[in-house]
Amino acid sequence: MRTRPWAALAACIVALAAGVPAARADIGRFDLRRPEIRRFVREVARRDSLSRRRILRLLARARPQPQIIERMSRPAERALEWWEYRQIFVTGERIAEGVTFWRDHREVLERVARDHGVPPEYLVAIVGCETFYGRDTGRDRVLDSLATLAFDYPPRGEYFRRELEQFLLLVREDHLDPLSVKGSYSGAMGAPQFMPSAYRRYAVDESHDHHRDLWSDWADVFASVANYLRQNGWRPGDPVLADAKLDPEADFQLDARGLDVATLDELNEHGVRVELALPGSTPAVLIPADAADGPAYRVGFDNFLALMRYNRSASYAMAVTELAQSLAERMHAAGASRDAQRAGDARGRRNARSSVPSV
Repeated sequence: MRTRPWAALAACIVALAAGVPAARADIGRFDLRRPEIRRFVREVARRDSLSRRRILRLLARARPQPQIIERMSRPAERALEWWEYRQIFVTGERIAEGVTFWRDHREVLERVARDHGVPPEYLVAIVGCETFYGRDTGRDRVLDSLATLAFDYPPRGEYFRRELEQFLLLVREDHLDPLSVKGSYSGAMGAPQFMPSAYRRYAVDESHDHHRDLWSDWADVFASVANYLRQNGWRPGDPVLADAKLDPEADFQLDARGLDVATLDELNEHGVRVELALPGSTPAVLIPADAADGPAYRVGFDNFLALMRYNRSASYAMAVTELAQSLAERMHAAGASRDAQRAGDARGRRNARSSVPSV
């Protein structure tokens, strides 16, 4: 993934002037004469000390992707109930492969988890939910995705123009080839699916090789996910999620626009019961977690909110939590089984020695 980014571009294309003649504007390319593109180039060049000509060269290699606009503009599908969402992410296959993945990377994973204060099961679960343990990190060129959304998707154009700018800076800082970096259709990259701004802010060179690699360096991946969570409120040793019961007369109202942060005492006053020995002043949110057979509720704490800052979905944060718990249970059960087997083998050897007749 590392190369000299602008040298790669120079080898591919002829230098462009400030604009592109109308007669040479190609179908399948961005028209660099567009006012919003010219303004973007001018502002980014001034703000970030990037060469205006080099930015133009790069954008000349970008290709509009209409199918991305279609995906972004498609009418929202019916929101999945929690039990439906869970069936996608907390599966036997994902748990089994997660255990294998954990075993394969146990040493580095557990060292990173210890040093950064985030349990290994959560690091594995996030990568498992995002990219199935790095198997599917995206097939779209990030340059194409970000340029398409920056200039051809007005509802969120401002956001994606910021991310395109962050991508240009990331390319310069981490010596990435901007023409070969691939990710999701929205521009998220690597095993943890970081947007360019998150990559620049949270990615960690855990391997100390002077390069932050979120595709294939698992020490960097795990440490970057842990850093993201710690910087967004993860508290080592604190709970994440707990089951809740509502009294028949409970009067707590869930805000349809999002989750209201309260305290355990305030939830208790409204008929929400949580069986955890925590101070009444503990911040908490009440979360609908409907099962197939009826309504159910949970209460999330600061660490749950940290997961939601990774992905602004309560269902996502619950899926990560359940997958993490399932992975930890499977790993602990396997460890207990191995310990029992070793103990049995040791007893067998001792019994064999004691049964040998003395001479």
